[in-house]
Amino acid sequence: MKQRKPKSQGLAYKRLPRRALLLGGLQAVFVGGLAARMRFMQVDQADEYRLLAEENRINIRLIPPTRGRIYDRNGQIIGQNSPSYRIVVVREDAGDVDKVIAKLSELIPLNDDEIERAQTEMRRSAPFLPVTLADQVTWEDISKVAVNAPALPGVTPEVGLTRQYPRYEDFAHIVGYVGPVSDYDLSKLEDPEPVLRIPRFQIGKVGLEAKQENSLRGRAGAKRVEVNATGRVMRELDRQEGQPGADLQLAIDAELQQYAQARLAGESAAAIVIDCETGDLRAVSSTPSFDPNLFVRGISVADYRALTQDKYRPLANKSVQGTYPPGSTFKMVTALAALEAGVIGPGNTVYCPGHLKVGSRRFHCWKRGGHGTVDLNLSLKRSCDVYYYDVALRVGIDKISEMSRKLGLGVKHDIPMSAVASGLAPNQEWKQRTHGQDWLVGDTANASIGQGFMLASPLQLAVMTARIATGRSVTPRLVRSIDGVEQPSGAGEPLDINPYNLEQVRKAMFSVSNDRRGTAYRSRIIEDEFRMAGKTGTSQVRNITKAERAAGVIRNEDLPWERRDHALFVSFAPYDNPKYAVAVVVEHGGGGSKAAAPVARDIMLQALYDGTPPLEAYPVADRERIKEQQKRLEGDRRPKARPDGKDRA
Repeated sequence: MKQRKPKSQGLAYKRLPRRALLLGGLQAVFVGGLAARMRFMQVDQADEYRLLAEENRINIRLIPPTRGRIYDRNGQIIGQNSPSYRIVVVREDAGDVDKVIAKLSELIPLNDDEIERAQTEMRRSAPFLPVTLADQVTWEDISKVAVNAPALPGVTPEVGLTRQYPRYEDFAHIVGYVGPVSDYDLSKLEDPEPVLRIPRFQIGKVGLEAKQENSLRGRAGAKRVEVNATGRVMRELDRQEGQPGADLQLAIDAELQQYAQARLAGESAAAIVIDCETGDLRAVSSTPSFDPNLFVRGISVADYRALTQDKYRPLANKSVQGTYPPGSTFKMVTALAALEAGVIGPGNTVYCPGHLKVGSRRFHCWKRGGHGTVDLNLSLKRSCDVYYYDVALRVGIDKISEMSRKLGLGVKHDIPMSAVASGLAPNQEWKQRTHGQDWLVGDTANASIGQGFMLASPLQLAVMTARIATGRSVTPRLVRSIDGVEQPSGAGEPLDINPYNLEQVRKAMFSVSNDRRGTAYRSRIIEDEFRMAGKTGTSQVRNITKAERAAGVIRNEDLPWERRDHALFVSFAPYDNPKYAVAVVVEHGGGGSKAAAPVARDIMLQALYDGTPPLEAYPVADRERIKEQQKRLEGDRRPKARPDGKDRA
């Protein structure tokens, strides 16, 4: 008899394949989906994920560009990049940073300010990034750190490039200086370049360095480095060098610039030498000056306080930034305005009794007894004030202002230096707009002799003189070439001024320096080939009261320095074929004939002879004094010792 299976066992046997089929189907769907996803990621999106992985493993880092160098017109270096040794510390490698710094300070001198700055940087930076502890250290200090490396974990000596100015004070006001990028620097830029965020990256702060920053900076390079998960550099894979900054050649003659600085030493003064043929600025001197290298390294509080508290203002560039009443050096402008307007001719005369009454006020001549009857030539030669009061009242301030601008006054000249002044050549509209007052006839009288509202910088006075000398709109040029590409000449086009009138003014300026009764006769040039034409100027910085004038005007020598008159002199030479124009301003120097004219004559001769001139170029009475002066200046111009005892070579 056949045995049957239990009913329950049969049902279980039949249901098992369906469950397995369902489970297998689910597994198949899951595996299929996973396979499809893996295929999508590994095949369809392989390039994208490969790029993401590469970016996680490789970083792009900037390579700072080499800053362009600066040369004078003869190829002498003015601004260069020199190796700079520094000590850096990596916080995570150092462990106890304070302890390491204490050990390091036993080996080499550390500046408290630099330590504080470094600690601040370490708190803001990633622990694996190097931070500078000491900059501009000596090779001896580097050696000490290297020998004691096991005791100084995380401390490493490095070498880089930093800016150096081998001419020291001579070019400080022209070239300026560089310094690390600050938050203030970045705030002035709408979209700062990434290279500006490199720690302690140097940019131009003032002067030519700042104005030509885009040319001098260059373009950063880049390198690919492999980093680990924490961002530490493991190795460099490749690099692409950047483009170095452009080299600049200045129009300045370094030797003439050095002479001008030495000749003005001891004074608060400025001098400009401009080439009448090209507009090249051969010298732009301002004294006293300062060492720009102090700012590159980070100037101390004591040094900075000494500069800012000096009454002679060494940080101010008096040659282009300083503006002064031009005094009698302005009289050529008044004369040309009157000649061009036809209100006077060269032979017309004015009687000078020592004053001119304008309304209820007397305008005095510098010579109390007056000059008598004077024409154009005599008025400039003896610097008669009354002559210019008279002709100015006839021609009017608007025409005088117009002539001023034509000759380069009241105009901001486009040269790459900091704080270039516009000066002021006022007119009726200016006073109404600025002061809300009508122009007075007395204002015209004051302006006619370069006083009152009239202001000019030494640069503007030099440009004015060059334009009178040549009859062309000579414009100043500071940068001669950029990476060997010649920059536009400043020779200029002919001025819209009657050549005959210009010639009459030039003849009068020649008399100033070469006629025995001229105000600059004692500062003349004897050599016929280089005869000089010029004009003295003395500008008041205080009001002379009626009581003082009645009792006798107090001499400059008897006044405090700050209340003495400014001394000015402008000149060009040779008279027959002008090569250079020179302007000198000596702050509170007294009379222009005594304080400014001799300096301008000496600088002019140095330029004309391209070096020390022979004694025969000077008046006989001055030769012994000039001989001693030349010896002294030659000594002053030799390289001086640096604070570390090394020569400034």
